[in-house]
Amino acid sequence: MPVPASAPEAFARADGGVPPHPAASAAPKAGEFMILTLQIVGGLFGLLIGGELLVRGASAVAVRLGISPLVVGVVIVGLGTSAPELVTCVRAALAGAPGIAVGNIVGSNIANILLILGIAALMRPIFTSREVVIRDGSIVVISAIAFALAAASGMITRPIGGVFVAALAVYLVWTVRRDRRSAAEFDDVPASSGTPLALSVVFLLAGLGLVIVGAEYLVQGAVATARHYNISEEVIGLTLVAVGTSLPELATSVVAALKRHSEIALGNVLGSNVYNTIGIGGVTALVQPVPVSGTMRTFDIPLMVAISLILVIVVATGRRVTRWEGGVLLGLYAVYIAMQTQFA
Repeated sequence: MPVPASAPEAFARADGGVPPHPAASAAPKAGEFMILTLQIVGGLFGLLIGGELLVRGASAVAVRLGISPLVVGVVIVGLGTSAPELVTCVRAALAGAPGIAVGNIVGSNIANILLILGIAALMRPIFTSREVVIRDGSIVVISAIAFALAAASGMITRPIGGVFVAALAVYLVWTVRRDRRSAAEFDDVPASSGTPLALSVVFLLAGLGLVIVGAEYLVQGAVATARHYNISEEVIGLTLVAVGTSLPELATSVVAALKRHSEIALGNVLGSNVYNTIGIGGVTALVQPVPVSGTMRTFDIPLMVAISLILVIVVATGRRVTRWEGGVLLGLYAVYIAMQTQFA
């Protein structure tokens, strides 16, 4: 059915909507809808399976080469679980869909705190020390503010990306040195022993391939969906893509909470947010400078900073996230998603 000429303007997000596309002039047919669904679901599946194989393979290879379990845990596993977000953001930027790239970074950080930490706290209250929250949480807040300042001009440039990547390297070195005393206790590295080197390399390469192919399909499906339904690419990135690429963090935090490893559940969220802002944001900008829309600069990014700051204050004062607080976090995420549908 033809769509009135004013419909794109009525439904596009302020200065962040996608340009009118020929496909947007008619509702997608059933076959087209099925193809889009298969692209997105297949892409997410490839990212999840590929990310798991990549982490397991890289961890096993590193241990076989004599790299300490601590370094494997902090660097390889930490960066490996962020591979889906990284590849998706770079692919989106190169495909001319910066809204999906920035939306994925910001949306993943918001989902990590409100959705993932909320679900983990509902499973089991999260307890931690005030020192840990202030130490690690302050880095999350600083990195979020740095990202907001970098985006304030409307463009995250290559020089800024280089500064972010350098800052990530400093953060990784500092983290390894800080936690050196606990190296002997770090025994949860996937496939850290008993896996032949050749098989580990196969896991690594297969995982990398699946992540790349999965990101390609996910970005293609997300962009096509935005154009077919005249939905802002940013909204797709902030919601569907962000939640999908954050599923590894969700699984890790829920398992950690159920095993009573509260600090791992919280640390997973805090560490992932740092990786997203200065790591993924930095690498993406180095590959392709990323424009940031006015709506993202004035609403979503400030919201990300505010949520990060509130989390640190709440946990530092009470030293825990209770079940009812987890419910509040989930409720806030539901409100946020509802608001995004209004922008779509």
